[in-house]
Formats: sequence, C-alpha cells, structure tokens
Amino acid sequence: FKVVHVELKAPGGGRAAAAAVEQIAQPVHGLPLRNLLDEGGVQLIHEKSMEVLREVGIAFMDDPEAVSILQEHGVEVRDEIAYFDEATVMAYVNKAPSQFTQLARNPHNNLTIGGANMAFAPVYGPPFVWDMDRGRREGKIEDFQNFVKLIYQMPYLHSSGGTVLEPTDEPTHTRHLDMLFAHIKYSDKAFMGSVTSAENAADSVAMAELLFGADAIRENPAMVSLINISSPRRLDDRMLGALKVYARAKQATIISPFILSGAMSPASVAGTLIQANAEALAGIAFAQMVQAGTPVIYGTFQTTIDMKSGAPVLGGPESQTTLLLSAQMARHYGLPFRSGGSFASSKIPDAQAAYESAMMMQGTVAGRVNFVLHAAGWLEGGLVSGYEKLILDGEVLGMMHKLMQPVDLSEDALAMESIRTVAPGGHHLGTEHTMRHMRTAFYQAELFDYNSAEQWQAEGSKDAVTRANAKYKQMLKQYEAPPLDPAIEEAITDFMARRKQEIQPSF
Repeated sequence: FKVVHVELKAPGGGRAAAAAVEQIAQPVHGLPLRNLLDEGGVQLIHEKSMEVLREVGIAFMDDPEAVSILQEHGVEVRDEIAYFDEATVMAYVNKAPSQFTQLARNPHNNLTIGGANMAFAPVYGPPFVWDMDRGRREGKIEDFQNFVKLIYQMPYLHSSGGTVLEPTDEPTHTRHLDMLFAHIKYSDKAFMGSVTSAENAADSVAMAELLFGADAIRENPAMVSLINISSPRRLDDRMLGALKVYARAKQATIISPFILSGAMSPASVAGTLIQANAEALAGIAFAQMVQAGTPVIYGTFQTTIDMKSGAPVLGGPESQTTLLLSAQMARHYGLPFRSGGSFASSKIPDAQAAYESAMMMQGTVAGRVNFVLHAAGWLEGGLVSGYEKLILDGEVLGMMHKLMQPVDLSEDALAMESIRTVAPGGHHLGTEHTMRHMRTAFYQAELFDYNSAEQWQAEGSKDAVTRANAKYKQMLKQYEAPPLDPAIEEAITDFMARRKQEIQPSF
C-alpha cells in the first residue's frame, strides 16, 4: 500500500481541503489463500445447498410482488416458500458481476469490490456508544457525526460505512435522512444506504442521485447496502422491499444471512455452511431476477452461541472456520464476499476485546474478505460503538494492510550491498539502506508503546485506551470537512426537509 496526499476535483466538492487527510490505497491481497475444502468438499456443500433450495425452500414473507417475480422466473412458490431448482439458481447467480467499482465523492476513494481487493468499513448498527469519559450511553446524532468525522480521517478505513450507530435523539421515521447526510457532508468516502424499509432505500437512492447524478450511479453504484436474511431461511418484507429498490437502481447490496449457530442454524460448522450458502444464493438469484447485472456481494455474518447461556460468542474458532469456508464458496461462484470484522463480546476495549478482534481479523485476512463490515469500533456483541475501540482497531487495520503485502524480492529489498558493508558483529543502524528505508520499512503503530518501562512511567504510565481517548479528541478538534458544492448541498437539504414533512411516523 502507499500513502498519498491528493487534491482532486470531486463530484459534489471543490478541491480537496488544503490540510488533506492521509489516504491509503485499498490493499490488494498478496498472500496465499487459505482453502479448507478440496474440490470434492466444495461440490458436496454446493449439492447439499441445492437440496435445501429444492426440497426445503426459502420463505419470501409478506411481499406478494416478490412472490410474483419469483414465479415469473420459473421458481415454484407455495405458501410464500420458494423452491429453486439448481439450473435456475445458477443461471441467475451467474448474471452478477464478479467485481465492481463503488463511487465515492472523492474519486480517489472509489472502492474496487471483488477479486483480490479488500475494503474495510466501520462498525454498523449499535444503539449505544462508549468512551472512557462517559461510559455506556445511548447514541446521539452528535456521536454519529463524530464517528463519521473520525472515520474520514482514518486512512485504513476505506468506507464511511452506514449506520455506524443509531442516533436515538432523532425521530425513528426520519433519522435515516440525517445519517445519510452526515456521510455526505462530513466525509468524501464511499457510504452505505438505509435498508429499514423500501421507502428509506428510495430516499437513499434519491440523495445519491443528487450527489453524483442519476446516470452516474447506474454505471457504477454509489452505495453498498446490507440486506440481512432472517435465518433460518427467511427474507421479510422490509429487506425484500429495500432489495428491490436498490436492484432496480443498480445499487450494490450485500446479501447476508445473520446466523448464531446452534440457535439459527445447526450446531455444526458444515450444517451452518449449507444453510447459509442456500440462503445467500436465494437472495442473490432474486436480486438478479429483479435487475440482471445488479452488483451483489455474497455475505455471511456467523457466530456461535454459548450453550450454557445462549449468549453470542464472538471471535471463536468455529466462526473463523465458517468464515474461511464461506469465502471459499463465494469464490467458487465468482462473487465478491463480505464477512469478518473486529468483533468482541467484551463490554469495554480491554484485553478480551483486543484478543477477540485480533482473532477474527486473522481469519478475515486469511480468507481474503472483499468487503469487511465492522472492521473497527465494535463492542458488546454489536450493541456498542466504541470511540477508543474505533481508534485502536484502526492501528490493527494498518498492520493488516502490511501483512497482506507479498514478500518484496526486488534488488533493493534483497539488500546485498548492505549485508556486504557491515562487518561481523557490527550493526545495520547507520547503513545507507537502513537510512533510506527507516520511515517505511516496518509498520509503526502510533498508539502502541514501545519505550522502556522507565520512559513509559515518566510519561504518565498511560495505557492504550487512554492514548486512544486523547487521539480521538485530537482528531475531532483538528477535523476539517471536505468541501461540498453549495448547490448540491442545498438540493440535498431541500429534499430532506420535504421528505421530513411527507413521512408520517408509524407505530
């Protein structure tokens, strides 16, 4: 990866701010892939998944139009349960692109989704936030805006994300407008759309059209949006409504089963994989029936439960295995893959949180996950977005960028001249080669302490969370918004005002 400082003419913006944020190019995975199944194992999982689709079926609930679309494309539907034959499933899955580009307001931040490319997106969905000053509390719109501002300045997060937290001080029926506007106003990275209803998805498309232009977002999607399958084997009317809106607008969606193994799938890795594969393929095929060629990402969110309490267990070894297997199945179908993240069951950014997150990210990188949601900021099983956790996870993401690089075997990296010039028992500290590479040879984590115990004590004996607390406050203080064309901003705010008058709360 490389660090760049750019001034680009961007859709929806003037020139980049003079104090340009540090930008890191998306990592291209250069390590050998970790495949757990041989060809026969992949085929067995595929065949069993087809058996589920053919004989057990997937429910498409409370959406007569979705049922009609399925029937029009040769799918048998009985009592809202769709039964797919293999030929139909594969014919439509094969219409999805294997790779696509997601637009960002700053073209330098456009994302390539698929192939060997990886993109890191932040935490998504928690109703609570945590920091060491105020502890756990309900998220507010100010917190949401703060997170977007921090993510904008974090070079190893490539997407601004979506619902980085729920701003509970905003009305439920209109808060999606304020969340989207925060991504548009306070960042120039790619972002995600709202999926809580078809209407909210339509508002997301309309705002993206105002920002980028309607024709531009049909050529390349402006949004990647998360469509969760309610495992076991059900798509509901809210997800189906949002999926149809995005597919018709050619906006990318992540079709992602949400599984707690042992509760929402069988208590086995293989059984979970079969069910999740069948669910994902059904959703992907349906998206292509709505609009052939619309970009989709094969997704999975899977963890296990504690069989004593029923609580989710984040970062466990079975989750790693299922992630790697799901990634292999996505590659088998030629589709981009979403999974992974810095998951943690811990309530605060402590040692447990660090170990759980690091464990999960190892599998994420080994499996070459193309779109990594929840890559930073996740706490308490997804109930909390953590300020300090966001910053600390960013340090680990930098390490992952470095880890994914292939071994450099260039003449300069072989360093033979440096080896020749240092006498036995000498050192390389002052060689020309070391001086030339001293700033870039090794990843340097800003918030990790490498000093002696004496120096650490002299500087206040600060732990990593304390340093992250100071860092996020410094980042918010120094934040400068990327410029947004005033005419576009006015058009978007006018649209939001009109929609807030039109949308009636539902109870």
